[in-house]
Amino acid sequence: MPLQMNRDVFITCAVTGSGSTQDKSPHVPRSPKEIADSAIDAARAGAAVVHCHVRDPETGVPSRRLDLYREVTDRIRSADVDVVLNLTAGMGGDIVFGSTEAPLPVNAAGTDMIGATERMAHIAECLPEICTLDCGTMNFAEADYVMTNTPGMLRAMGGMMTELGVKPEIEAFDTGHLWFAKQLVEEGTLTYPALVQLCMGVPWGAPNDLNTFMAMVNAVPQDWTWSAFSLGRDQMPYVAASVLAGGNVRVGLEDNLFLEKGVLATNAQLVEKAAGVIEGMGARVAGPDAVRESLGLTKRAPK
Repeated sequence: MPLQMNRDVFITCAVTGSGSTQDKSPHVPRSPKEIADSAIDAARAGAAVVHCHVRDPETGVPSRRLDLYREVTDRIRSADVDVVLNLTAGMGGDIVFGSTEAPLPVNAAGTDMIGATERMAHIAECLPEICTLDCGTMNFAEADYVMTNTPGMLRAMGGMMTELGVKPEIEAFDTGHLWFAKQLVEEGTLTYPALVQLCMGVPWGAPNDLNTFMAMVNAVPQDWTWSAFSLGRDQMPYVAASVLAGGNVRVGLEDNLFLEKGVLATNAQLVEKAAGVIEGMGARVAGPDAVRESLGLTKRAPK
């Protein structure tokens, strides 16, 4: 498709992920209050969307507890700053196999496999405006870990999102994920037009180079909304690349801990830096109301 720079760019801040970053920076939020406060600070800095996981408040390890999601949701919705809430639905599809000679039984300590309804329980409870749908299975960094999202699981979860009125953000880690996403829209499991997040440089998905990035961009239907991110020191370069290619941007501590070499960042600082890149390119940072209008989202009040 012909490329045209995006002049109205929204920033998503990925506040805290499910990776083992909790002990690598004091700024990675753990408790519901810390996560919500960091999301609110990011919104004040210019993020129109905040993407949230939850962690065990004591250990910092990723969690699926409903009460933690409920508290984060209520705190963000009760804040004096407006922001679009995006919750992960990516948890509960983790398989860690045994050794290469004895892959079964799986490693019970690292495996977290649950059904579609349970994976969606916090989405049904909190009803965020957006939730993520990791649109494929892939080898994910570690030697014996597989992020598992079968076509059947994705159809079930995607159908639940549509039924709940929550907009799926399709997480595409490779070109095949976009291929299947288009199938989900074509068959009516997901509504048209879709929202896509292009996830670059995550081992072992789409490699972090501009040729692959443009292959991903060119595979997105022209009337879909898309955003992109990369990891670590490539986070800010991909802000510029995404804007130039016609997309929106994602930054945050889920993907990168540093503001610059040797300087640990907060989420708000990363958003501020991304906003500076966007505005320095002559584009405008869009707010949450503009995102809701363009994506057809319905803002929900706190319970």
